[in-house]
Amino acid sequence: MSIKAQNIKQSNPKPAATVILTREHAGELQVYLLKRAATSGFMAGNYVFPGGMVDAEDRNFQLWKDSVDLDRDEIVRQLGGMLSTEDALAFSVAAIRETLEEAGVFFAHQQKPSAGNLERIRKLRLTPNLPNDWLKALALSEGWLLAISMLYRWSHWITPELMSRRFDTRFFLATMPPDQVCHPDTRETTHGLWISPQEGLIGNLSGDIPLSPPTLITLHELLNYQDLDGLIKEAEIKQWGKPFLPRLIPLDRGAVIVEPWDSMYNQKEIQLNNDKLANTVLPVGESFSRIWYNDGRWRPVKS
Repeated sequence: MSIKAQNIKQSNPKPAATVILTREHAGELQVYLLKRAATSGFMAGNYVFPGGMVDAEDRNFQLWKDSVDLDRDEIVRQLGGMLSTEDALAFSVAAIRETLEEAGVFFAHQQKPSAGNLERIRKLRLTPNLPNDWLKALALSEGWLLAISMLYRWSHWITPELMSRRFDTRFFLATMPPDQVCHPDTRETTHGLWISPQEGLIGNLSGDIPLSPPTLITLHELLNYQDLDGLIKEAEIKQWGKPFLPRLIPLDRGAVIVEPWDSMYNQKEIQLNNDKLANTVLPVGESFSRIWYNDGRWRPVKS
C-alpha cells in the first residue's frame, strides 16, 4: 500500500455495512475475523469483519419491509436514529447479505421452515457469478424473513479523504446463531478465525493477524467487555452517534491515520517524523489516537 497525497484522486464514500460477529466460547468473548484476499482493492490481506457495499437491491424498501422481522416503527427504534427508516433497512439488509456471502452465516428464518433449507442457502452463496438480486429473489420465492432484530448499532466510520476507495460504513453488532458455523467464501475472503479481542490485537502487533484500522480500534473497544451479556447490554442502548472521519497523513514510507479524538486532529498541518515512529508503537491495551502504516501493517503509536 503506497500512499502519496499528490497521486490520489478524491472520491465520494460509498455506503457499506459491516457486522461485528460475536460469541462466548470457553468463558471468553470472541469475534469472527475474515482475511481479505490479496487481490482485493481495499485492505488486501487484512483481517476485517464480514461486510461490503450497500447494493441497489438492498434499497428496495417496498420489498424488504415485508421480508424482515421488524415493522417500520421497530426498525426506527432498534436501528434508526440519524438514519431514515429506508436507510436503516437498506444498511441492515446489506449487513445480513454480506455476512451470508462472505462468512456463510444467515440471519434469517423461513415462514414455513423446511429441513435442510438453511444449509442449502449457505452452499448456494458459494455459487460463482450469482446475480446481484439473488437474495431478493430467494426471499420472494421461498418466504425468508431477514432477522434484522438480531442486529445492534455499534459505530459509524467514513474512510479518510485521501484514500482512493472510500466507504461510509455502519458497523452492526450481532451474536452468532448457535446452529450455524462460519466459513469464508474463498474468493473475497481467504481465511476466517474466531479470536478474543486481546489475541487479535496481539496478533496484529506481531504481524500474524494484520488488522484494518477500524477493526483494530473496534477490538480495542471490546477489551472493555468481559462477557457477551455485558456487551449486548451495551449494544442495546448504543446509538450511532457522530461518524468517525479519520485523517490520513501520507509519509515518504507509509502513512499515519489520525483519529478524531486526537488533540491535533483539527490542526491544518500535522508534522510527523517517520524515522521515530517505530519507537512509539504501543502495547495492547494502551489508549491511542494514531495508527501507523508500515511494512504492510497498521499499528497504534503514541501521539
